[in-house]
Amino acid sequence: MPEAFSAPPPSTPPPAHRLDVSLHDFLMGAERQRAPYRPAGDLTLPEPVFPQHPEILATAGADLESPPLAAVPERHWEWFHVHRTLRGWLYPYLRSRVYRGDFHPIIAYLFTEWKCNLDCHYCWAYNNSVKGMSEPVARAAIDWLADCGTGVLALMGGEPLLRPQFVHKVVHHAAKKGLWVYLPTNGRLLRPEVIDWLGDAGVATVNLAVDSVEVKPSLPKALAPIRAYFDYLMKRQYRYGFTVFFNINICRNNLEDVKQLTEIARDNGISTDYHINESPMTEHGDFKHLDRNETYITRDDWGKVEETIDWIIAKNEAGYKMVDSVQRLQGMKRFLRGEQGPWNCRAGQNSLIVRVDGTLAPCFPLYSASQDWGTVAGQKFDVPTLNQMKQTCSKTCFSTLNHNLAMAYDDARVIKYFLKQVRNRFHGVTGSMDQG
Repeated sequence: MPEAFSAPPPSTPPPAHRLDVSLHDFLMGAERQRAPYRPAGDLTLPEPVFPQHPEILATAGADLESPPLAAVPERHWEWFHVHRTLRGWLYPYLRSRVYRGDFHPIIAYLFTEWKCNLDCHYCWAYNNSVKGMSEPVARAAIDWLADCGTGVLALMGGEPLLRPQFVHKVVHHAAKKGLWVYLPTNGRLLRPEVIDWLGDAGVATVNLAVDSVEVKPSLPKALAPIRAYFDYLMKRQYRYGFTVFFNINICRNNLEDVKQLTEIARDNGISTDYHINESPMTEHGDFKHLDRNETYITRDDWGKVEETIDWIIAKNEAGYKMVDSVQRLQGMKRFLRGEQGPWNCRAGQNSLIVRVDGTLAPCFPLYSASQDWGTVAGQKFDVPTLNQMKQTCSKTCFSTLNHNLAMAYDDARVIKYFLKQVRNRFHGVTGSMDQG
């Protein structure tokens, strides 16, 4: 099985990384130094016009004062929202199939922060000593990505909303450039006025990361502390035309919470997206929860975790809205047991990340790699080298986005999936690409 996916007994700390040692040494070579991106000129992000939709903002008071929605309203998508989705996902995909070359990004992850306001014990993706992305780097990155034909911009962290005014500027500028903007957040800073800023600026979807209903010491991303914000978010999504989904990380100590959150999402008419808890793929010297981590799934937990996944599959088949398909969830069980082989990962070709300093990497798990893949406006992704690397690293990676992108490079599957969305009038997420 992959090294240290499931943690050894508590008395034995897991290895510091899951990657094959030789590949890890290649990616983390101490002799290499990435040079940060230096934007030319004095770039700034335009000041957002707010409100762009005063008629929607005028309803804020009523939504704040009224009780939570008793029933899920029917969606009424305008052509603008449908076109935004097509422009974000379909058009870049078609461009990648028609144009020459290997670098045709469909989605880019823009790490505006590497700080976080919470300490989830499984998460290595933050360091509160790292300064956030500057306006010049953000402006240059968004403009370059738009020029490259990128359709989707996902803001990442850490916690992106540590600087809500900055994120407002990023969302506003990216939306004006035609990008479909995706915001993940733990919700603690998602105040009502911030929800209105982002909705008015043109955010397309909000990924609300919650792992438990009530706060647990190792899992602070909980619904209870943000319930009032969540209720307001539910109402405002229908006003502005964005969508919301729960992003849930399946750990050894939240299996009942996974089920409760799934039902809460169902009651509120939103989708769910599931991840299986993983230890770090590469070494992170600042990660402090590697030893005795109660969130890690051990071999003894496999049965209970698989029962939970089977429960999720049953709900999927019963019509619950999920990003993950049945096939994808079945694959989660194989991955848990170390039975996943190489797959057609598209990182560095159709997806990439932009670090806070403007340097590039193919994917989120390799954020800390010292390998030089270039910077904003100067990518250095070498596909033969990437393909060779992925023969090893893809065995220990269960990336939802890159798995779905891999599935997309089958024209018949894409056509079938697109027609399904047309029949559904593009009403939110309705299954993964491998469902067709």
